[in-house]
Amino acid sequence: MNRRDILRGAALMGGASLLTPEAVWAAAANAKAGDWTLGLADVEADIAPTGLTRLHGKAPAELAGTLFRNGPAKFRRPGRSVGHWFDGDGMVRKFQIAGGQARMSARFVDTVKRRNDTAANAVITPGFGTAAGPGSVITGPDDANAANTSVLMAGGELWALWEGGSPTALDPASLATKGFKTLRPDLKGMPFSAHPRVQPDGTVWNIGLGGAQAVVWKLAPDGALQKAEMIKLPRASYMHDFTATDRHLILVLQPWMQERMVMPFSTSMAWKPELGTQVLVLDKDDLSKRRTFELPPFFFFHLGDAWEEADGTIRFDACVDDDASGTAINAGLLLQGQHVRAAPPRRAQITLRADGKGELAREAVSAEFPRGDARFAGLARRYSVHVTNERPDRPLFQSVAVRDWKNDRDQVFDFGPRHLVEEVVFVPRPGSAEELDGWLVGTTVNLDAKATELHVFDARLVKQGPVVSWRAPVALPVTFHGVFAQA
Repeated sequence: MNRRDILRGAALMGGASLLTPEAVWAAAANAKAGDWTLGLADVEADIAPTGLTRLHGKAPAELAGTLFRNGPAKFRRPGRSVGHWFDGDGMVRKFQIAGGQARMSARFVDTVKRRNDTAANAVITPGFGTAAGPGSVITGPDDANAANTSVLMAGGELWALWEGGSPTALDPASLATKGFKTLRPDLKGMPFSAHPRVQPDGTVWNIGLGGAQAVVWKLAPDGALQKAEMIKLPRASYMHDFTATDRHLILVLQPWMQERMVMPFSTSMAWKPELGTQVLVLDKDDLSKRRTFELPPFFFFHLGDAWEEADGTIRFDACVDDDASGTAINAGLLLQGQHVRAAPPRRAQITLRADGKGELAREAVSAEFPRGDARFAGLARRYSVHVTNERPDRPLFQSVAVRDWKNDRDQVFDFGPRHLVEEVVFVPRPGSAEELDGWLVGTTVNLDAKATELHVFDARLVKQGPVVSWRAPVALPVTFHGVFAQA
């Protein structure tokens, strides 16, 4: 169990795609497509810095900084297109707020994948839901790295993150690609997931998954490597996200299991609800110290921050589905303009008792992309932030919500069915140490205006709507995750 095993497995998966290429398609040509496909449309070129038009309100005087967001933005090429939403070329967006004004720019990450697909004038690189095309050569994970999922500020660089390969370093000023980040020469190409957990002191923990094994990363606030340790997992479960308390790492091993080495990656997985869900709790100071909890079966992409109570009880929220048939399987159809009606993920709270018993409390509330006040990451907290969708006839999300766990209350602002709402990020008010005292900053795609919009909420008064909104002169496809760097 070592680096070589993980890299060999990734290379085999990339090269073993002897599948018939799918027919070329485009959502714009699909007569049944709804106008929501604007949120999944192709971008053909980088977006130069440009000012945004203020629609209403006034920007808080204390709010200054940059929202960086990452997501796929090129899905279709003349010779062949991607087979899944998750496989588009990564484009990092930059929204700057200063002096009551807002500006934006956007730039594709210059990856090996993008260069190879561009040269072939077809998507030949395999991925989550895309088979390898003619001429594809995969020697390791970073040959397929789309750098399209999230971002992390580290040591003066902006890292574009993917699920199964290295971080890609960018210049945060120009968004120019600097190249893959090698944290140690012997760990080159090892997976570094798109969901690192950052402690209040800036220490970064992350997981790199490789079947039934993983590498656990620990980085200093400036991105310098402090520790990289291989661990064995009880099962080869798909794990897009993990969570952490101040003392423990928490790995949720759902029953979507990898059974073989083939591409697309999603075809290597099997849903086995009879196995239930396992939760592995690791001691940050000694990863050999572990506890395992058993829960009913569920599927998830994202988890909220965890915390530990005085008696040892661990709690965290999750966004759960009954199985993997939603976004994981059907997001290829979204790119073809087809919306498969299915219940969106629902909010749940998971409790791991000190006596070894686990509890899953499902709620009826739609929830995805959970965020919180990063200053309380891993510590006892009161609030969660997420987006929602209570319209089964509409894909993606339309509302922003704040959950008050202490008072059992939810605040929701609904943009309505004509907006596609993306994840929102919390920005603390300078000088305040109170949880969620500050702003939520996020973006939407306005389908009527055919434009991306930037919104700022008072985080504790979300139901009152944005305190200020700006509109870009262009519509960019919806993103996955982002980070706000305060000025």
